[in-house]
Amino acid sequence: MRADIAVRGIVQGVGFRPFVYRCAVEKGLKGYVRNLGDATVNITIDGEKDIIQRFIEDLQEKKPPLARIHELTVRYDGGSEVQFEGFRILDSVMEGEASGSVIPADVAICDECLREMKDPRNRRFNYFFNTCTDCGPRYTTVLETPYDRVDTTMKQFQMCKRCENEYSDPLDRRFHAQTIACPDCGPKIQLTTAKGEPVDCRNPIQEAGRLLSEGYIVAVKGNGGFHLAGATTFSEPVNRLRQAKHRSQKPFAVMAQNIQAVRSFAQVSDVESELLTSYRGPIVLLQKSAGYYLAEEIAPSLNSIGVMLPYSGLHVLLLDSVGAEPALIMTSGNSSGEPIVKDEEEARKHLGSYADYFLVHNREVVQRCDDSVVKIVDGQQSLLVRRSRGYAPEPLQINLSLAGRGQGCVLGLGGDLNVTVCSLLGERAFLSQHIGDIESVEMLSFLREAVGHLVRLTKSPVQMTAHDMHPGFQTTRLAGEIEEVFGWHATPVQHHYAHAASVMGEHGLREMVGIVCDGVGYGLDGGIWGGEVLECSGGGFVRSGHLQTHPMVGGDLASKYPLRMVAGILSGMGEMEEWLRSKKKMFPHGEEEVELVLTQLKRERYVETSSCGRVLDAVSALLDVCCVRTYEGEPAMKLEALAVSGEDVLHLTPNLDGGILNTKCLLETVFDEMQRAAKADLACSAQLYLARGLAALAVETAQKLGCKTIGFSGGVAYNGQITSTIRRTVERSGLRFVANAQVPPGDGGLSFGQAVAAVLAA
Repeated sequence: MRADIAVRGIVQGVGFRPFVYRCAVEKGLKGYVRNLGDATVNITIDGEKDIIQRFIEDLQEKKPPLARIHELTVRYDGGSEVQFEGFRILDSVMEGEASGSVIPADVAICDECLREMKDPRNRRFNYFFNTCTDCGPRYTTVLETPYDRVDTTMKQFQMCKRCENEYSDPLDRRFHAQTIACPDCGPKIQLTTAKGEPVDCRNPIQEAGRLLSEGYIVAVKGNGGFHLAGATTFSEPVNRLRQAKHRSQKPFAVMAQNIQAVRSFAQVSDVESELLTSYRGPIVLLQKSAGYYLAEEIAPSLNSIGVMLPYSGLHVLLLDSVGAEPALIMTSGNSSGEPIVKDEEEARKHLGSYADYFLVHNREVVQRCDDSVVKIVDGQQSLLVRRSRGYAPEPLQINLSLAGRGQGCVLGLGGDLNVTVCSLLGERAFLSQHIGDIESVEMLSFLREAVGHLVRLTKSPVQMTAHDMHPGFQTTRLAGEIEEVFGWHATPVQHHYAHAASVMGEHGLREMVGIVCDGVGYGLDGGIWGGEVLECSGGGFVRSGHLQTHPMVGGDLASKYPLRMVAGILSGMGEMEEWLRSKKKMFPHGEEEVELVLTQLKRERYVETSSCGRVLDAVSALLDVCCVRTYEGEPAMKLEALAVSGEDVLHLTPNLDGGILNTKCLLETVFDEMQRAAKADLACSAQLYLARGLAALAVETAQKLGCKTIGFSGGVAYNGQITSTIRRTVERSGLRFVANAQVPPGDGGLSFGQAVAAVLAA
């Protein structure tokens, strides 16, 4: 009996062919296995049917740890004139379906490779680029599919005889490991000065560690680009990095040697420990411990800190070399508003003015790839803040109820902040790595590069692009250019509906009441939305409720200087004007600017917004928590950090009127109580009022429609107190609560939602 087996999923670059080989030989089956150009693995075998069936069961139940089987099909043939002599791994061929290639994500170094690196008797002792079939870079090395060494950046490194033997030995765990390397034949590492002069030292990594412990800043070339590294226990290197990157308040991530080191300065739950030590190795946002002792400038005025563990051999060796330092700052190597740097020449140009030394290797980085960021909310729920290294471009499997609607592939382009790109084809959605804010020519170039790379690698037959409705976004203009050049139809999707659709796509829903809360988004009426309740069904939506609209004096300036939002919300309240004048030092132009704001309010020269984020910003400014925003979400994040230690002292009942939640009364009450109540209590009370009010609007809408599910998305979903309060309120009403889990609820998941919305409307 002959069987032709096609396996689709994440089955290339994860040790799947060697695994198939061993399974087949163990059962005495004859035939071959090979990679196809669409990232499918093709297996042809001869044997007894019952043995073949047991072989197929082993493929599904005993597959390598990184493998994901999305589809396995078998075609039996009674016999064939061609007889096989044994079982072999054949060279890859470009056959296969024209679309849907699956590229594995970069993964953290495995325990076995770590053990080798620590063993003085092993030939890979202290070798920074130690990998095997179970670990190492993937997406950042791939030039083309199928995933073979000749189509990766490792092709420039000729394997030595010993590596060749391991690569060819079916019993070796490096059998067909495409990134196989050793000190004799693999990438080399070097430490240089900022000017590119080699540093004379026996061990570049150890010397870099020593320099870091003394307070120097080192630019470190990793798998997906450069990091800027610095010490964490004294302020000088942190402040230098802040000054150099024009990043006065935004928190830096740190990399700690192990879980024990992390627990010395942060609280780590079992769920968070599992995430930190997983093969994806993301940055996890942890609560600072009571005994937190790292430099306060790393994450100022926040109760959390972003932490990751070493995910490459280079990182492990570097952390081993920094002496008493429990962790290192590891922030992306880029100038403000520019993409992460990936090439040495580029790094010296952009980072050379503030990095003292460069720790570099000679393997090319194909794709820039930032670190992923995860936050645990509501005790167990993990939310992706940034979906990148370790996740991208691994596809999401879409519920069958959404598959096959419309022809070809839909390409979602995102918005203008935290942009990703999504290719949605049939049952699978491929998300790119985190690209960032499209605010410069360099970032737009990176976006174009990421679009081309994703489409080429996945071989997606794009027929439509989905983009934000905002006419001024670079992604909107890009969609128009693509339509003109390639003929891919450009479809606008309303910003908040795209957020809601991202939840629908994850959970396979055709209808849902969506609560969507973020900073701002372009509304159907041309207004600025941001605190919405949407009836989503039939490929479209109706706006059934929202937060009260308020003046946004100065437009975008009100986002940067939230005291302007306070003035707008409390307009007409006599005491507010004198209070605002007392805050004149918080305005760039002092008293003159304050009077201008008050004049514009009286003359009604402003736009209005229903944004939940702007209300949270206003409360933050009112309580003197954050009066100037220096990074996205800063006022609300600092308010959340304060609210953690507070109690609900106001006990406000949501003021609902005709589908609108009154938020002016909230700010008025907070204003009146500022002298009597603790700031933390007022912060807590304000967040709970918004959560209960939005949940009440959504429940009322769902009950009216007979809808059983309420979803929550948007950047405000990262607020643990708000999310848990909405969930409890919804579930107490007997309805189902759903939220994002596989894509970010913030704008990093927008491209996925846009693609889903376009498919639902087809």
